[in-house]
Amino acid sequence: MGQANSTRAGSGVSAELCLKEVSLIPTSYGRLVYLAGLLDPDTGKYEHYGSVSSVSEARADRILREYHEAIFNQWVSFPLEAKKADVDLYIASTGRADKVEMIDTWLRLTPYKNLVPGSFQGPERQKHVSDFEAILGLLKNVYGVASPDRDA
Repeated sequence: MGQANSTRAGSGVSAELCLKEVSLIPTSYGRLVYLAGLLDPDTGKYEHYGSVSSVSEARADRILREYHEAIFNQWVSFPLEAKKADVDLYIASTGRADKVEMIDTWLRLTPYKNLVPGSFQGPERQKHVSDFEAILGLLKNVYGVASPDRDA
């Protein structure tokens, strides 16, 4: 009885700790980046340190997956102007001095495509990609980023 309860409590603590960490991120885009970073591309499971058993790992995976889906759903529903403002705030909050390098990297590596939860296909995925590419077009002009050489 004691071990089962501690396992359940441990899984809640890990997931709750992670959600608390995510809530400290000031932007929706930043939350997407963080949550997508917890997804193991080899297993398709969300992993967060502190999960100590397969029960807690499964519960943490479910909670993080649902939260990632909810944040993405929210993000997709934002108008383009709100997304642009959120990305501007994200860029400012990173503390990176070289914003040109950041935008250039986004243009070359397209990390925004990896922020979509696996359960989202079709229109939501396409809307995210096309909206983010429109935002990148604006950011490219704002920061004076040259077009990336895709053949390099």
